[in-house]
Amino acid sequence: MEQVILVNEQDEQIGVMEKIEAHEKALLHRAFSVFIFNDAGELMLQQRAANKYHSPLLWTNTCCSHQKVGESNIEAGKRRLQEEMGFTTDLKDVCSFIYKAPFDNGLTEHEFDHVLTGIYNQQPNLNPDEAEAYKWVKLEDVKNDIEKNPDVYTAWFVIIFEKFYDFISQ
Repeated sequence: MEQVILVNEQDEQIGVMEKIEAHEKALLHRAFSVFIFNDAGELMLQQRAANKYHSPLLWTNTCCSHQKVGESNIEAGKRRLQEEMGFTTDLKDVCSFIYKAPFDNGLTEHEFDHVLTGIYNQQPNLNPDEAEAYKWVKLEDVKNDIEKNPDVYTAWFVIIFEKFYDFISQ
């Protein structure tokens, strides 16, 4: 049973809870979103696997998940990069924010999300339980596509991209 870390608005741990229960109750919990770039400045997007319990087959940042108790943001990001995308690389913690996004299935993401960035220039080795596909995309092309086709992207990705474009584009 996967647990998430419940936090207050200062990102201080106030408890732990089973992941689905936290999403059913829309409780604020700690999370992270990893953005991997190549030397050409392109972002590696992930298409979420078809069997995901929310946002299946939507495009999103390279990977994202929840920290485990006692795990740093960077350790968590590296762990999930390996689990989802089959590689690891150095990461930098660039910013954080709180967002709330309800889903059609009755669950709500209410996260204190840490945005992590890194560089990688090879092909990932996708875990089919996590990721359906990937592609390298220029930031400007992502920005234009979000304006035209916001429904093909995850809610948190659109929020991060719009609010923190300056942080992730460095």
